[in-house]
Amino acid sequence: QLQLTESGGGLVQSGGSLRLSCAASGLTLDYIDIGWFRQVPGKEREGVSCFSTGTDSTYYRDSVKGRFSMSLDKAKRTMYLQMDNSHPGDTATYYCAAGSHCTYRLLWSPGSWGKGTPVTVSA
Repeated sequence: QLQLTESGGGLVQSGGSLRLSCAASGLTLDYIDIGWFRQVPGKEREGVSCFSTGTDSTYYRDSVKGRFSMSLDKAKRTMYLQMDNSHPGDTATYYCAAGSHCTYRLLWSPGSWGKGTPVTVSA
């Protein structure tokens, strides 16, 4: 059973940087699709980025392209989301996820989820 635990959320000023971490236990992240979602209260959860093992590609939603970057440290079984040049619109609870069928549309349904870490970007 794969378990995911996020950390690294907090308060950052607009234009600042934050790095979110997602540690995996139970299984490795080497051969499955991984990614990040975010959700604001009252709104639907939205895909932020994902890596597809099938295409060996990483996809990002348009609003974070050039500012966010996801990566995976296989040895540490930890994925990361580097958030640079943050905007107040990035304020949300961020969730890491793993599963299959990550696509460029970021409309996928991972089977494993973390519990989330809150990020607040102040103006």
